[in-house]
Amino acid sequence: MEALSTSTLAVAIAEIGDKTQLLALLLSCRFRRPAPIITGILLATLLNHALAGWVGVWIQQWLDPDWLRYLLSASFFIMAAWMLIPDKLDEESGSFRHFSPLLTTFVLFFLAEMGDKTQLATVLLAARFVDGYWWVIIGTTLGMLLANVPVVILGKKGAERIPLRWIHGLSAGLFVMLGITTLWW
Repeated sequence: MEALSTSTLAVAIAEIGDKTQLLALLLSCRFRRPAPIITGILLATLLNHALAGWVGVWIQQWLDPDWLRYLLSASFFIMAAWMLIPDKLDEESGSFRHFSPLLTTFVLFFLAEMGDKTQLATVLLAARFVDGYWWVIIGTTLGMLLANVPVVILGKKGAERIPLRWIHGLSAGLFVMLGITTLWW
């Protein structure tokens, strides 16, 4: 349960203000059909985070436990610093305008997650909770949905009310705590 709750909380907070959340807002405004957008987010996140989690498990198997602990802890501290840098959405939607909302969302979310904070967090969390691999994947996917579904449903009106500076600070604090606890893991 620790893998599930930590993964859900870490990704839900990290996702606020992230480029994929901005992408969810853009898709919501463009298509105005929440169900296929939410389904696309779910499917893209499951696939992307399952692959990221597998990388985390693979890394854990090849590194000495002490080196892994220091690497993971340092990575969590780096993630904390990265959380303080707000994301901007690149214009990625141009070539997908003729596809369905589900396909467009799936492809754009999968691609936007490549090398993203939440994907890297999934790698780190899977390496940290190697025995709870599937709980990490479920948790990170749930965290993505918790952060993105309200944006899709409420659209621009709700997204403008979120105090992003405070949320990014809270997220950075969470990753610092993960870094500290990993040192004593």
